[in-house]
Amino acid sequence: MIREKSALSEYVIDLTGPEGNAFCLIGHARKLSEVFNLKAEDIIFEMTRGDYNNLIKVFDKHFGDYVILER
Repeated sequence: MIREKSALSEYVIDLTGPEGNAFCLIGHARKLSEVFNLKAEDIIFEMTRGDYNNLIKVFDKHFGDYVILER
């Protein structure tokens, strides 16, 4: 069976793998900001104002409705 891609397909990031790296998460934030027409620099500034846990919380605050973060 062939099916069409869903526009709402699952976007999952494994925080324990290479995609969970802070620099990768910042890259995801930059790309997602473009998709959702958000100010990437403001979000990235907020993400980098603290430690790794802050980075994850801010990422989840802005993109949690679209991205699943797994530990």
